[in-house]
Amino acid sequence: MNKEPQKRIASLSQGLTSIFTGEGKGKTTAALGVAVRALGYGLKVCIIYFMKGGSPCSEQNALRQLPNIHFIQSGQKNFVNPQNITENDKNEARKSFDAACHAVTSGEFDVVVLDEINVVAAWKIIPVADLITLIQNKPPNVELILTGRYADAKLVALADLVTEMKEIKHPFQKGILSREGIDY
Repeated sequence: MNKEPQKRIASLSQGLTSIFTGEGKGKTTAALGVAVRALGYGLKVCIIYFMKGGSPCSEQNALRQLPNIHFIQSGQKNFVNPQNITENDKNEARKSFDAACHAVTSGEFDVVVLDEINVVAAWKIIPVADLITLIQNKPPNVELILTGRYADAKLVALADLVTEMKEIKHPFQKGILSREGIDY
């Protein structure tokens, strides 16, 4: 049974601010789901990765085959140590944040995902005040998605949608580590 392709829309008439946060798995996955749906309607999507430097994230391999997707990735290959945040960590995050500000306000994108930005703000790598300003200056037709643990209460108050992923059970508790192709 063949379905007709989805109707393409020129742009969003109303963009919201969403936050996917919490200790459970699935924050980035939820944001990617929104991105895929938007791409299916012909919308333009920008995904900006904070704290996931090094080689491309695996989902980029599939999504790069679709039109209207753009990725910005910064950070070092290794994880940021919250007890020892370096100037390089801050510089990399600032580059991504400046790119995020441009992506949100330029009119080039309908959906902008800031992956792990909540962690960046919680660890004071980028001030929460800067994120608040970005949300307040977001054009009304841009969908903005913030992911990562530790979403600041001020950001939660500004957002239109907030979903908290709660861990009930995780394979790690049985000694099962992250699996390539499924978890990353």
